[in-house]
Amino acid sequence: MSFPSLVPSMRHASFLLMATTLAVGSASAQMATSSPDSSSAASSGESSSAPLLAFSTDPGLTGIGAPASGGSGGGAGQEHGGNPSRSLMSRLTFELGAGFNSPIGNDGPYITWGGNFTLGAGLRMSDRLSLLGEYQYIDNKLPGAFVAAGGGDNGNAHINSVTVDPVLEFFPKWKNGLYAVGGFGWYHKSTNFNVEECCDFFGYPVNVTANSFSSNQLGANFGLGIEHKLGGFYGDGKSKLFAEARYTFINTPGIDETNGLGRTELIPVTLGIRF
Repeated sequence: MSFPSLVPSMRHASFLLMATTLAVGSASAQMATSSPDSSSAASSGESSSAPLLAFSTDPGLTGIGAPASGGSGGGAGQEHGGNPSRSLMSRLTFELGAGFNSPIGNDGPYITWGGNFTLGAGLRMSDRLSLLGEYQYIDNKLPGAFVAAGGGDNGNAHINSVTVDPVLEFFPKWKNGLYAVGGFGWYHKSTNFNVEECCDFFGYPVNVTANSFSSNQLGANFGLGIEHKLGGFYGDGKSKLFAEARYTFINTPGIDETNGLGRTELIPVTLGIRF
């Protein structure tokens, strides 16, 4: 075959090659155009989420962040700051006690032995010092001669008091310790003469108050006690059994005054628990 006869064939092949090259180039251009869009969208998504991630993990921001970060922050706050209400509860102290009381001084003709019941609540100011508010009820009988002079068959003297009483512990770290207690407050004393009447549903005599007088006055008390430390309600070992004796002075009206039998002096002995 001669060279001149190949020229038309080469010309056709050249046109075909150019057409194919243009088609492939156009397709590549379209793919390149669509690919940057998707990559830019992905890049845009990453760039938009990056600030949110930065906000959620920034420990300096308050109220923005993952729950785990907030939880650890709250735990750290509780660890360093503590719980104020829990701290106050751990300082509260209560007492419950009961016992007997003996008259002293000039009370012999007007009052005999009896019992007492005590409730108290307050705050531990320190390891050594507590401040209590106490309510005490004292019930004593009246001597027979005094009752007969008053025209009764039997009688009693009731004393209700509300006082403020500091408690000072001398050896707060010891399992068995010693403390001093004392205070002052308001006392109400009533003296009652009863007569027996017949009868209740079961046929027993019934006491009916025939005569009574009372007074309100200030009074004070102070004494010593011993205590034995127990395990505490809060695990702090501050619950204690106690036994104490106090001198109680009540400034009741004199024997020559209305509703008076003279100054009242008692020694209440109380057993109980503080926690």
